[in-house]
Amino acid sequence: MKGVTSLLAGLAVSLSAMHSTIAAEPEKDELKFGFIKLTDMAPLAIALEKGFFEDEGLYVELEAQANWKVLLDRVITGELDGAHMLAGQPLGATIGFGTQADIITAFSMDLNGNGITVSNAIWSEMKKNIPHENGKPVHPIKADALKPVVEKYKADGKPFNMGMVFPVSTHNYELRYWLAAGGINPGYYAPAKNDTSGHIDADVILSVTPPPQMPATMEAGTIYGYCVGEPWNQQAVFKGIGVPVITDYEIWKNNPEKVFGVSKAWADKYPETHIAVVKSLIRAAKWLDDNNNANRPEAVEILSKPYYVGADYDVIANSMTGTFEYEKGDKRDIPDFNVFFRYNATYPYYSDAIWYLTQMRRWGQIAEHKPDSWYMDTAKKVYRPDIYRKAADELIADGKMTAADFPTAAETGFKPVQKEFIDGIAYDGRKPNEYLQKFSIGLKADSKL
Repeated sequence: MKGVTSLLAGLAVSLSAMHSTIAAEPEKDELKFGFIKLTDMAPLAIALEKGFFEDEGLYVELEAQANWKVLLDRVITGELDGAHMLAGQPLGATIGFGTQADIITAFSMDLNGNGITVSNAIWSEMKKNIPHENGKPVHPIKADALKPVVEKYKADGKPFNMGMVFPVSTHNYELRYWLAAGGINPGYYAPAKNDTSGHIDADVILSVTPPPQMPATMEAGTIYGYCVGEPWNQQAVFKGIGVPVITDYEIWKNNPEKVFGVSKAWADKYPETHIAVVKSLIRAAKWLDDNNNANRPEAVEILSKPYYVGADYDVIANSMTGTFEYEKGDKRDIPDFNVFFRYNATYPYYSDAIWYLTQMRRWGQIAEHKPDSWYMDTAKKVYRPDIYRKAADELIADGKMTAADFPTAAETGFKPVQKEFIDGIAYDGRKPNEYLQKFSIGLKADSKL
């Protein structure tokens, strides 16, 4: 009898564990998600086109947005259920830089994917300062090569203008990081003084330009270069108007780029729907990286449709299929230029969030010193690996993925110390203030403007 009782008890435990990972019905099944026309919106397009949303009982409409501000505002108002977002957007909104709102993310959409492009005229000046091998520039190209060009503009009394896509964009921080590593001050923000231009003490004037408009704005001479995601660096190559000089992979290897963001109120109201969305996106990200990117040509075909990215197939393929073209004809292999699933790319790491917060502090968007605990608390408020883990467990229980596809249960949310930055400065997400002290250009942990 004891054996039967024990068996029944064990069965009850097993059923309980199974029930905890069985997907519940989504509370809301008709959804509208926003995106900007960039190749890194791919997980959304693939989840729709390959039926992953439908597998989870979701009926999704994807809608391109005019710019990042409109996209964020529409998520806040509820016009959009969620969106493809800049990694810094949920953080910026939560801490109240610009629009104040509680936005969370449980899914990182990709790693890498950006580049810095300069006009042909600027490139011809930069090239003089770059070593060459076999007739080609040696990469990575540091901003040291741009510094004499900027100094000449300053001496002539002309501002040196460059574009980025949004004040809390990854592009803003990557461009600033690259410039500062080359001894060029990209300027400071002073929100306490109502100066959110980012131009205080700037050697280079950075301004906001929507991604699809970058090439035309540079061609018109309004800006001399920009940092943007694909396909808008490769578009400059194809149009013959500029040269991408560096990718963000070379600035910070395998850096987190976009996230899928929703309002906290939405996530609290529709928890099962949120998990179902994350499950769909995880499957899409895996599909994009499966078999050494074997599905990328099909993905490029999908993304080239006018209602997604809408650029020519060849332009998107130039970076999406494992290569990247710098100066016209100088195409190099960069298999990890776009990463969607490898290296636990979909997991929302606290250390990624904290890196962006350190850059907000470095350039003055966070006006005052904050203790290390504040960075940790803010990261935990916005980045939600607990929701991600529920989605992962359900995918494993469904037999659609395996435990080996995900970080282990012991994952702390902190990557090991990262050293592969263009300036060689190591980053430990557990020590944000110590990290801030290492930069020669930028606010120190306890300084203010």
